[in-house]
Amino acid sequence: MTGTDAPPAGSPARLSILDQATVDAGGSAAQSLAAVTELARHAETWGCHRFWVAEHHGASGLASSAPAVLIAHLAALTHTIRVGAGGVMLPLHAPLAIAEQFGTLHALHPGRIDLGVGRGGADSVTTAALRRDAAPPAGDDYARAIAELTQFLDGTSFPPGHRYATVRAQPGTAHNPGAGRPPLWLLGTSQGSARLAGHLGLPYAFLHHTSRTGPAIEAYRTAFRPSAALAEPYVMLAVNVVAADHEQHARLLARAAGLAMLRNSAQPLPAPTGSATRPRDPAEEKRLREWLSHRVIGEGALVAAQLKHLAAAGADEVMISCHVHGDANRRRSYELIARAYGLTAPARSPIPAPQPTGAL
Repeated sequence: MTGTDAPPAGSPARLSILDQATVDAGGSAAQSLAAVTELARHAETWGCHRFWVAEHHGASGLASSAPAVLIAHLAALTHTIRVGAGGVMLPLHAPLAIAEQFGTLHALHPGRIDLGVGRGGADSVTTAALRRDAAPPAGDDYARAIAELTQFLDGTSFPPGHRYATVRAQPGTAHNPGAGRPPLWLLGTSQGSARLAGHLGLPYAFLHHTSRTGPAIEAYRTAFRPSAALAEPYVMLAVNVVAADHEQHARLLARAAGLAMLRNSAQPLPAPTGSATRPRDPAEEKRLREWLSHRVIGEGALVAAQLKHLAAAGADEVMISCHVHGDANRRRSYELIARAYGLTAPARSPIPAPQPTGAL
């Protein structure tokens, strides 16, 4: 099961969550990861379809640097929700390493793991540290890296004479016939990434919060070729949101987050008070308004309605992300939207939270 079959006719697009493990000013990465864990468990009880985590490096304001490790933790503490990466930045990694990480996750949690990959990366020094100075793929090399990753995931052989002809991912489908493999998604905003996803017959996640919907999704559907992984095109729309019990509070949270991102996107998010909510000059106010224009902000019912409207333009699924200060604010934002969206909770609740047992 890939979770990419079309939703029932007449029903709204599925709703999922993407979290970046936001670190608040004065908080810690450990607190952030604990909050992500609780959020995933709540997302399952609300009836969300997926819970994905992002990959970021070198940012003290984000604790999502090792998605495979975090996914293993989240999948072990939930029952029904699909868990995955949104996404692994493939230029930062060797395809075989990612295939084996997610092959292991799939073996541990069959039918619940998703692998989303993107073209993004990090600064040159961080990239060199992650790849041990090996040059990251560029241009057509990215498509080649996707092809290698797919072959490792599928357990198919490379052509005779290829330097990887004898290499197999383990765990992988070649060693576990009938076990399948985690579905591969492509993430992006450009028509190039959209056409690549369509050409390969893969589901496509469009990042609405960095680029407006339109030509990319059309390009994906036009280029789509049915594959063993997917018979029909499947589009996920990733949208940044901020919801609160009152619209004024939602806009205050969004303004503080926006200014923090514009001033220093790598730092922990400050509380929405004082100068954190006030632009320094008209130029910063203009940049803030542009940043906010790519977000859906307001009371839960209003945000849910706007998400349904966005999805009606051609999305099969909506994945929301809320990057504001405060664990309670983030969780409340997701909860309000999920309730207003009309989700149905799964039959089985998450397992109880593990209790501390003390040091050994």
